[in-house]
Parts: sequence; structure tokens; C-alpha cells
Amino acid sequence: MTVRFKEDSNHLTLYTKESSYQMQIDDHGVLLHTWYGAKIDDRASHLIELRDRGFSSNPPDLVPDRTYSLDFLPQEIACLGNGDLRDFALDVAWENGTHALDLRVVNYSWEDKAPDWGVLPHFWSDKDHTLCITLKDREKDLYVHLYYTVYYEYDLITRSLSVENRTDETIVLHKAASASVDFPTQDWTLLHFAGRHNKERARQDYEVQQGRFKIYSSRGVSSHQHNPTVILKGPDATEDFGPCYGFALVYSGGFDITCEGDQYGQTRLVMGLDSQNFSWPLEPCQSFQTPELAMTYSGQGMGKMSRDFHKAVREHLIRSPWQNRPRPIVVNNWEATYFDFTGEKLLEIVDVAREIGLDMFVLDDGWFGARDWDDRALGDWQVNEKKLGMPLRDLVKEVNKRGLEFGLWVEPEMINKDSDLFRAHPDWALTVPGRQPLSSREQLILDITNPEARRHVTDEILKVMAEAENVRYVKWDMNRSVLDTYLAGADRKSQGMYRHLYVLAMYEMTQTLLDAYPDLLLEGCSGGGGRFDLGMLYFVPQIWTSDNTDASDRVEIQYGTSFFYPPSAISAHVSAVPNHQNHRTTPLKSRGIVAYQGSFGYELDLTRLSEEEIAEMKDQVKTYRGLAELVLQGDYYRLTNPFSGEAYTAWSTVDPAGKKAILSVYYHDLKSNYPNPILRFKGLLANSLYELSLDGQVLGKFLGQTLMEVGFRSAYPEENYQAFLYQVTLCE
Repeated sequence: MTVRFKEDSNHLTLYTKESSYQMQIDDHGVLLHTWYGAKIDDRASHLIELRDRGFSSNPPDLVPDRTYSLDFLPQEIACLGNGDLRDFALDVAWENGTHALDLRVVNYSWEDKAPDWGVLPHFWSDKDHTLCITLKDREKDLYVHLYYTVYYEYDLITRSLSVENRTDETIVLHKAASASVDFPTQDWTLLHFAGRHNKERARQDYEVQQGRFKIYSSRGVSSHQHNPTVILKGPDATEDFGPCYGFALVYSGGFDITCEGDQYGQTRLVMGLDSQNFSWPLEPCQSFQTPELAMTYSGQGMGKMSRDFHKAVREHLIRSPWQNRPRPIVVNNWEATYFDFTGEKLLEIVDVAREIGLDMFVLDDGWFGARDWDDRALGDWQVNEKKLGMPLRDLVKEVNKRGLEFGLWVEPEMINKDSDLFRAHPDWALTVPGRQPLSSREQLILDITNPEARRHVTDEILKVMAEAENVRYVKWDMNRSVLDTYLAGADRKSQGMYRHLYVLAMYEMTQTLLDAYPDLLLEGCSGGGGRFDLGMLYFVPQIWTSDNTDASDRVEIQYGTSFFYPPSAISAHVSAVPNHQNHRTTPLKSRGIVAYQGSFGYELDLTRLSEEEIAEMKDQVKTYRGLAELVLQGDYYRLTNPFSGEAYTAWSTVDPAGKKAILSVYYHDLKSNYPNPILRFKGLLANSLYELSLDGQVLGKFLGQTLMEVGFRSAYPEENYQAFLYQVTLCE
């Protein structure tokens, strides 16, 4: 039983395999939060302390009791206007302009499956339990429904809420976060993942203290600058030991995350939609549903937390038929040719790709309209046959004839002023009336909240797909922030709906493409990692992790990405050197080992390779084919932190059955007389015998216990940025 209600104490407890989440409906109908953490069979409400505390107001129905105040009690859903002056999840404005909400429990129920939120992405299951708790405002007929779905085997709980207006007035939601979670102590470190374009998801640690620490994206996408994921870890927690909590928003738009230490040593975490750019009118009989928040507890450190997330995402979020299938090894022509290509040049790349043994050729930007540079033709989704020298169908057939599948790049959410579409429909470009629009890379946003514009661009891309006949892969890109928002035809109080409506429209377009081509391998992208989130992974099985393909930088980027996202979702390619983003030169072997960490491919001009490089790439392809299933479905271990200042970074992937494993080590800048580090596997069978090898050479046979506890000396690097890939196989 994953949901339990104790009649004697009005306690609701959710159980996962190794955790408990507990609430209490108190004598006043207030839903208090009493415990989230290690699995317990008892109640934890004895930690709640009622005291007369100065400057903490008391609910009017409890006066003259001065010991009860929502200003310090741990609550299941924090609201503005009930005396709680900490951060809040819900802010409702009434028609008279006041902001007040006092929620009390009305009833609760549970079902044996996860809810279906339609186009809004969500974890899914037909066997796990969902608890719904309904609360009502004490004065008015406004209802809030809290949803909790328990994914028992993964120690995962998803939360969301809906607000239902049963009053006879129009209300406005100014904030509707997915959840607030209270903790009784403040001895936490908050990990979040910040960065910028080409340097995404760098781990940052913040010691929780009194005050509010806010992480957010107001860019209309989850963004390169911040990721909608955080970890709260105990003071001594590591990769392998100690308590930690992981929280991830299942959403692809702007977001708010606030972590607050209050005056009494407690901690509150609030996560949800970007409230800075949000307001949502609710007419009588209307409801609003928030995105899901996924959360997990691990008492065994951040490594277990990550592996639980990886499994849950692969098995209960990603819906693609490619969910558990090895992905094709691709070559993308972007860094090979940029806009300067012909069909003949592309086929030359294909010929070398066939020789190397690749599976798919992906035609990137520049195949449509007058798209010879990035300042024109977005929106003109008609094939430039003059540039290709043939119809796209003929190019696809020729690529297939030469033994490769065909993929295509698109950017459906954008429009250029220099485009036939803009000249025909300037009103479809998102602009604020009376102002010139902000430009980014000379791109404007196509107003996809306009059904006519959305249908047009979707139909044009589907037409290209149908005429090409055999496009097996699509890379969906998005290369700017959503600004100049204006909801045409709406009144002033409705303008704050735009960004959420935009995200829902993008989801609808994506789903339309998948409905038309159910077996399509769809890859997400937003200038690389600008929309790398659980919301997108509901629609796509993998995301272009960063536009930065440098091996050294990718070690750091993929490290940060791995805390919540499985390696199967990490699209990683080998590119040319000097690298196009930072001009660093790294060995080809090292670039391959780093790219093996996810869905593998190439991003360079294959026609410029030497015979030696072609031979090495053939070996890389052969190696990855033997590792693909392990990499994409195995248990992932971070062995070191690339931000720690060490000279090397190591990571490992282990077959869940313990039959085989790999360990990769990447050396950063060489240091004089640096001692060979000792490397240790994790997750092996302690009493089983394994064969350890490097580059096909057997180094010896060892018990799993020895490889995990004693370890082995790494090979010594002979050049900067050298990497090694060790393999262990269970001896029969």
C-alpha cells in the first residue's frame, strides 16, 4: 500500500520503497506537512510546536488562541494572505483587488493510476497510486486540488495542483506554483545548475540560511542560465552517503524556484511557473492546472538520487518508441558546412559516413527558402531545390541508397523579417503594439498561440516530411528568448497568460508531429541546452546537450546534466579541432570517450579526415555499438567532480545485473609529476570475478570487491586532455 490514512490522528502517509511523505489534517482542517525523508512507520507530528510568537498573526476563527499561526507552521501548500509571511505557492486576487486565501481540507481520495494532464507533460503509470486532497477557501467557493502520485520502485513522488473557481466572480491567479515543501531544519546545502549558452548546468552550492534564495528563468524557456532542478543535501551528504532530496519541474517554460530559510531555523522550497510574467484570470466554473513537480528522497547520497531519477524518466516519462532502443549513430553537417553546401557536398559526407559505419545523415539549417545566412527565411519551410540541386525526396533516396537513414533540422517557432511568411503575415510575428520588436540573431518569435499561424507552420513542415517520404529523425531547434509577449484580442488582466499559452502551443505542435510520425526519432534543441528539461523529455527521447562540443567543456556540462537526466537523453557528438566554440585542441580518442556518455554521433566535415582519423573513427563506432545498450540503460555513477580542482574527471556506467561495466577518466591540463590516481568502480558484484581491460588489453582479473574498495592505478597521460576507457566483464 503506497497511501495510508490513520483515522486516529488524521495523518496521510505516502510510501515509496525507501521513503515516507506525511501530512496531518489538524483539528482546524489545515493541512500540515509533518515529514518527508527516510521510511517511518510512526507519525512525526510531534515535531510541530505551538507557541505564542511575537508578530505572528493568528487565524480569526482561532482567536484568542495566540499559539497557532501559519507564519511558522509547516504547511502542505503555502498561500498568500493567511498570515504566513514566508514565500508562497498560491496568490489569488479577488475582484475587489484583495489577496487572501485560507484553505481548509474538504475531502481526499485516491486512484490506482497517475492522472493524465493532456498536452501538459507528466509522468505516467497505470499501476501506481495517486492521492487527491481537496481544500476550500474558508470564506469563498474557491477549491484547490492537490495531486500526489507515488512511483514506489523509484522513490519518486510527483506533485501538482489545480485551482477551481466555483464562485460567481472572476479571480486572477498571480502565482500558481506546483508545490511548496517545508523542512523543520535549516542545515541544508542547495545545489543548483547555472550557466550560459555554451556553458550550461554548472553545479553551484548554496548554504541555506535565513533569507530567500531565488533561481528563475524569465526567458520563456527553461534556459541556459538556470535549470528547473535543485537538490537539498544534508551537511555531510556525498555521492554515496547521507540524506538528499531532488526536485525537478516537468515544464519547458520560465520558472521560479525559491529556497527560504525562515526566522525559526526552518526551510521552505517553492517551485513552479515563472510568476514574474504570469497572471491567469479564472472565470466562474474555470480551473487552472499547474505543471508537475517530481521529487525524490535518497538516504544514500546523490548518486542513488540520480539513478532513481534516470530510471523513472526512462520508464515513466519518455514515451518515444526510442525510449529503450539504441539510437542511430549520426553525422550532422552543421559544423561541417554551416550554410555553405550543395547536395553534391552533402553526399560526399554521406560516402565517408558509410565507410566509417554510421547510421544516419542529418541535414541541418539552410535547406529551405533563401536561407543562406541566419538573418533570413525562417518561416519559409519550402525546400530550396536550387541549392540542393535536386528535390529533397531525391536527396533522401540517394542517402538511403548509400546505406544511411536521413534526418532534418527545423526551427518552427521562429520567423525572420526577411521571409516570405513575414511579408505575407507580419501580424504573425510576436510584437507589442506600438513598439518595434526586440531582435535576437535577427529572429522574431512566430506567435504560435495564434491557431492560424500554428497550423500553417505545422502543415508546412508536415508537407516537407510527406514529400521527402523517409525522414526518420527531426532536430527541433529554438534559438532565442520569448520576449515582446502580447496576447492579441485579450484584455489587460489576461496578458500574463501568454508565456504559458506559448509553451502549451509548442507542446501541441510537437505532439502533432509525433501523431503523424509515431516512430520518428525527435531530438530537442534550443541553442543546445536552453530547453533541457523534463517537459521536453515527455515528447523527445534525447536533447542536444550544448552547442559547445569541446570535450573538456562537455565533461563539465554532462556532469551537471547527469544529476537529473539519464545518459540516454544526452545527445553528444565528436567535433573537429580546433573546436569551433573555444578553439581548444583535444585528441580524437578523448572526444570519443566523452561523447560515449550519451547518444553518440559526429559533428564535423568527414571529407577532411586523414586515413588515420577515419580508421580511428571506425574503431569508435565499433566500440560504441558494443557499449550503447549499457550506456543508455545502465546505472550511472559520478566518480569525481570536475569542479573540484582535480587534474582528472572520472565516471562509470554499470549493467544493472552487474555483468559488465565501463569506467572513463578524462585528464584536464597536465600537471608536472602528477601521481597516477587510484580509480575505483562502484556497483559491481562484490564476490564475483571480473576481467579488467584497457583498449582490448587484459590488465588482470579481480574480485568486484577489490575493484570497488582497493581500486587500480590509472594509466598515465602522455598528452593534454588524454582520456582512457576501462572495461570490466564478469568472468564465466
